[in-house]
Amino acid sequence: MRRQTATCGVTPAGSSRSLRLDPLSLPVRFDAHDPRADGYTRQIELHRERVVLRRAVHGMQMAINVRVSDFTGVALRGNDEAQALVLVHRDPSLSVPLLVGAEGDELNEAWAIWSEIFALPQLDEGARKPAARRRRANAIRARRPKFLMRRRVAMARELTVHREEREIIARN
Repeated sequence: MRRQTATCGVTPAGSSRSLRLDPLSLPVRFDAHDPRADGYTRQIELHRERVVLRRAVHGMQMAINVRVSDFTGVALRGNDEAQALVLVHRDPSLSVPLLVGAEGDELNEAWAIWSEIFALPQLDEGARKPAARRRRANAIRARRPKFLMRRRVAMARELTVHREEREIIARN
């Protein structure tokens, strides 16, 4: 496995390069910034069909193996000053940075290549507006009120008629 020296957020001493991975030289192993991990770094192995995230949290070593098909797409994140290309997962802590701090044309070209290699859609998160806040589903609202549960529902049934019988009336 080839190792590309790159970091996300923390640049190595003496290096002025930002994170740039070559999509045509997979598999790749690199370190990335992780605010939850010990030492604030995690090691990422990127293959065509899977991603392995290795980190230590409170001294416990862990390796998370995620299929590339479990990711939602390749997203373009950031603002006008700094943009990044990210492999996006539903769980934000599993998202993987692919390219940080590139020029517009180079970024668009790399975006198309990464999307094609992983067979994932291109997501433009800068143009996406946040979804409107949904009202929480109330489980009690769907139920019938308690007082209706105590009531007996009158069923339309025919009363039995007893012919040629005498009526008995109880009196005190």
